[in-house]
Amino acid sequence: MEDLNQNAAATVNAENVSNDTLQPVAQQDASQPVDNNSDTINNTEAPEAENSVQTPADSDTPADNNGEPLSEPVVDYSSMDREALLAAFNELLNDDITRIRNRASAIRNQFNLLNKEVEKQNFEAFLAEGGDKDDYKPANDAIAEAFHKAFDTYRARRQKMQEQIEAQKAANYEAKKQILDDLRTLIDKDEETLKQTYDEFNAIQDKWKSIGEVPREQMNDLWQNYHFLIEQFFNKVKINKELRMLDLKRNLEQKIQLCERAEELIVETSVVKAFKVLQELRNQWREIGPVPTEQNEETWQRFNNAANQIDERRREYYDQRKEELDQNLLAKQALIEKATELTQQLPQSTKAWNDTTEALDELLKLWKSIGPVPREQNETIWEQFKGIIDKHYADKKLHFGQLRDEQSENYNKKIDLCLRAEAIAKREDWKKATEELLQLQAEWKTIGPTSRKVSDKIWHRFRSACDEFFAKKGEFFKDIRSSENENLAKKTAILDELKAYQFGDNKEENLNAIKDFQRRWAEVGHVPMKEKDRIQKEYRTLLDGIFQQLQISAREADENAFRERVRSHSFSNGSLDSEKDRLLSQIEKMNSDLKLWENNLGFLANSKQADLLKQEFEKKMQHTRQQIALLEAKIRILDEAAENKEDKQDNEN
Repeated sequence: MEDLNQNAAATVNAENVSNDTLQPVAQQDASQPVDNNSDTINNTEAPEAENSVQTPADSDTPADNNGEPLSEPVVDYSSMDREALLAAFNELLNDDITRIRNRASAIRNQFNLLNKEVEKQNFEAFLAEGGDKDDYKPANDAIAEAFHKAFDTYRARRQKMQEQIEAQKAANYEAKKQILDDLRTLIDKDEETLKQTYDEFNAIQDKWKSIGEVPREQMNDLWQNYHFLIEQFFNKVKINKELRMLDLKRNLEQKIQLCERAEELIVETSVVKAFKVLQELRNQWREIGPVPTEQNEETWQRFNNAANQIDERRREYYDQRKEELDQNLLAKQALIEKATELTQQLPQSTKAWNDTTEALDELLKLWKSIGPVPREQNETIWEQFKGIIDKHYADKKLHFGQLRDEQSENYNKKIDLCLRAEAIAKREDWKKATEELLQLQAEWKTIGPTSRKVSDKIWHRFRSACDEFFAKKGEFFKDIRSSENENLAKKTAILDELKAYQFGDNKEENLNAIKDFQRRWAEVGHVPMKEKDRIQKEYRTLLDGIFQQLQISAREADENAFRERVRSHSFSNGSLDSEKDRLLSQIEKMNSDLKLWENNLGFLANSKQADLLKQEFEKKMQHTRQQIALLEAKIRILDEAAENKEDKQDNEN
């Protein structure tokens, strides 16, 4: 019988019990450990450990071949656009559904952030096109529809997996209920041989342990019923003291192994992995029966100390993690303040815009280098920071759009100035052309800048036209200056000849002689500028003296001079018409003045003072009538010149 008991002890893998009458686990006092030699099972050796046992957070957490949980890869999706996120999600669907939950959630959160921005842009575009915000109906584009469809596929697959897991748990529950029935049957049936009874008992235990998880709400009652029946079994067969000690010793060895594994977890680098494995060890600890009383407290304290250190590391990890998140939040709030400061006022120059953009880009790089913030504030603070940057770029786009329009308008204006300058560069009416070109240069300075890529080119074009004109002008006047001294000598000779000329008594001959001198004088070109006034004054003084001496009227002299000037200059038809219009305008003004003076004379009373004033008006009116007669004579001269010009052209044709 002793050998049989030893063999049975070698095969039994159940909870350690005493040899005496046992009580159900649910009715035991869990406040104190129980002596191995007492009337109750020592299943309450570690109430704190049992009460702190936790089910893993996810029933579908994958594990390696040793039963340890596998950590899911961590991927940063924050730099991807929506198309890249959709491609990454579709690729993720090819992976094991039990290992993609965190990545799927990260992709969805990032996609939702980007999709909100697209919806916001669509809404702003709808308003910009004149739409009423109450009429706006958001609609997903093709990318959003494809992503939602892919995510629905993932959700359906995950839901199906969860349903399968729950169905399996329910099946496990029914299987374990059946084992409890089998255990009751074993307890109730008549004993066969002790070995056969323990073989059946061990088979029941192995089957129990081979069955997986059950629904959490049934787990505690199921476990208590199971241990209660085990206690009943041991109570029935009355295991002897030696078998019980062997069983307690084996339980001790198993729990020491759990202590060692728990102590190894203290140095595990991954706090999350260490905590998950600890939960499994706690479940295993609960499944193992009691150990000898003298090692009970020591073993439990060893395991509990290791577990407490891991728990403390986990608390420290999450405390540190919270502190890091809070520090990251403060850092990102500081970046928001800096971004707000940078964009508080709109830049006033292109360089200022680019400097602000560069500074904001640096802030964005710094933002991305800072870790995450508390989840409940993550989206809000990002929207706040992103809103500042988006507004800057929107303002910048508007500014440079307006700047491009202004530069385009300035470009067109400067092109027009170039065309006008190039036209002037071909002219030879030097004085008027110079004035117009200088006016163009002044106008050029008033026009704003153009695009940098065309600025130098168009300025070179304008400057080239100006340089061409002034080079031609300089060359022309270079030749003129060389002949001016010759012209001065010619006019001096004409003056000397005029001074020596002997006029006769025939007025007609004298006028013809004077006309000849005037023609020859007009045909001589320019003289040096410093001599121009002197020699012209000398010429006019000499002529006036001759006219006075010969008693030739100023009007006759003026007519002769004008006729000679018209004859000696090659006036075009347009020039003759222009000169005639000018003379007619003067005549019209003078006639208007005459009418005004004549009316005023009628208002003057008879008095000595009024008579003097009338005499002055009469003199002015007489002089004006003489001037009108002279102007009319000049118009006749112009008409004669025009007729002669037409006759000449007809003869040439």
